[in-house]
Amino acid sequence: MMRSMYSGVAGLKTHQTRMDVIGNNIANVNTVGYKAQAALFSELLYQNSSNATGPNANTNTGGINAKQVGLGVKMASISTNITLPGSAETTNNPFDLRITGDSFFIVTDGRNNLFTRDGSFKVDAAGNLVMSSNGYKVLGWQVDPDTNDIKPDTVSALQIMNAANMTYPAEATTQAYVTGIVDAESPEVNSPDGKIMNLNFYDSRGYSYTAKLALKRVDGNNENVNSYSCELTKLLDASGKDVTATAGISMGSSNVTMPDEKKTLANGYSLSGTGPQYTLDYVVDGITGEHIVYTINDSNDGNCVTAIKYPAGGTQNGEAMTNDEAWAGVAKAFGYTNVDDFKRMRSSITTGTAPNTTTTTYNVSTQLGSLMQANGMKEDNGNPAEGAKAGEIIFNGKTINGCSIDFSKADGSFVGISNVAGAKTTQITFANTPDASNFETITVDFSTLNNSGNEKVTTANATNGSLAGDKIGAGRKIGKMSGLSIQDDGKIYATYDNGQSKLLGQIAVASFANASGLQKEGDNLYSATQNSGDFDGIGIDIKSDGGYMTTGELEMSNVDLSGELTGMIVTQRGFQANSRIITVSDTMLEELINLKR
Repeated sequence: MMRSMYSGVAGLKTHQTRMDVIGNNIANVNTVGYKAQAALFSELLYQNSSNATGPNANTNTGGINAKQVGLGVKMASISTNITLPGSAETTNNPFDLRITGDSFFIVTDGRNNLFTRDGSFKVDAAGNLVMSSNGYKVLGWQVDPDTNDIKPDTVSALQIMNAANMTYPAEATTQAYVTGIVDAESPEVNSPDGKIMNLNFYDSRGYSYTAKLALKRVDGNNENVNSYSCELTKLLDASGKDVTATAGISMGSSNVTMPDEKKTLANGYSLSGTGPQYTLDYVVDGITGEHIVYTINDSNDGNCVTAIKYPAGGTQNGEAMTNDEAWAGVAKAFGYTNVDDFKRMRSSITTGTAPNTTTTTYNVSTQLGSLMQANGMKEDNGNPAEGAKAGEIIFNGKTINGCSIDFSKADGSFVGISNVAGAKTTQITFANTPDASNFETITVDFSTLNNSGNEKVTTANATNGSLAGDKIGAGRKIGKMSGLSIQDDGKIYATYDNGQSKLLGQIAVASFANASGLQKEGDNLYSATQNSGDFDGIGIDIKSDGGYMTTGELEMSNVDLSGELTGMIVTQRGFQANSRIITVSDTMLEELINLKR
């Protein structure tokens, strides 16, 4: 009877432990990543009254089984149902991760590596990815600076929002292209100003600029092509300020032929003198009565204009003007507000009778005197040339800051640049000065332009970047971090407001030969044991384990509440039955004691 009583006691203890397990499961029915446990019983010791005997041929008797009396029950094991995934709960928090497969997140408390299925993470004040519940750092792999890709190595804390990751560096533009349709009948390309195209680009500090490009129809570079000039007219900074001169921007130099354009001296100007010097006199109306005399030298040194401003009625003690001021005055005399435009004009004079003709080209900037003489303003003897009118210049060409673009007359396809068949690109360069040191040379591709009818509309436009559309060479401003995202393989990317993205690291996971052998440590954490297998300190890519991560979701508990409630009833009945063993055994002992009466 004492044995039955102790068996009952053992039964009570084991059922109480089982109830503890069931209670813990039910308590954690809504715990993130919790894995349900199950308590399993096994028999305790047995007391043998007699051992088993085998059959005896001599006595012709059979065998007898052993006579054993059990001494109760013990807890065989408490197993964890670690492989059964819990259901998914949507949180829409980008730092909440649900992990599939049999692997675990790796975290550290600062001393030891621990493992969890709880993917409720956040970013702390130091920029580290940590567990929301206890601040333990999430571990993973860093980016190799040489390859800008993940380098699987010993796991370390993922500091995804450090100072280096908060911004994305600016980059100067190095490539651009002009694409679209050039319609020969478009009013824009046939106008003096041309079709204006804006090329937006960046310097190495991320400041934006706009280069104004003018597309105009010009005479063909040869009889087989239609030609258009693409001239860089102005460079503006982000505030609209003209910085053409300070940047020293150039798109190359190319000569183009244009229809004859007659320029006549404006009112108030008069011409006098004989070659090689000519005096362009302008009397300023007004109170002062001053006048300015421009002396034009027939020279090739690029500084063929000087000027002196005299006081009213005087010819002595004049104030010398700078060369730039003098050139501005001469350009104004012929109706040009932009001195550079005036200096780039050319005049080609053909003399003789075909086929024995000679063509001489005069450039304004170096041979203004000869140009004026050849165009009939004055001959060396001071008399107007035959058939010409003093004060007139006929321009029929220009040296542009840019290039000419050739299209086939047969089908309108792109042929080349500046009469070089097959040439596709030209370069925009900048002066080698401190003011222009932040610019990079920009290669501009024209090869996708087409010369065809488009209802008199030219759609040509300039874009920074490569023709491939991959934004290579497009340049960019400095970018501020605008978002973070985690891919299903655990790679963490930052996005920036300049359109760029950057790989910041990858969340590594751990896999064990016997995941059920992990030891629970509380806070939804596990530690490795001798029976789970060791963690090698590196981990694996979750995709190699057949799993993946889902953002904005968490893995909930895998507790089966209906099964736990049923188990609780069975456990209660078992506990009651074992208590009855003790009660009945006590009654029997009482009867035994009463025998003395």
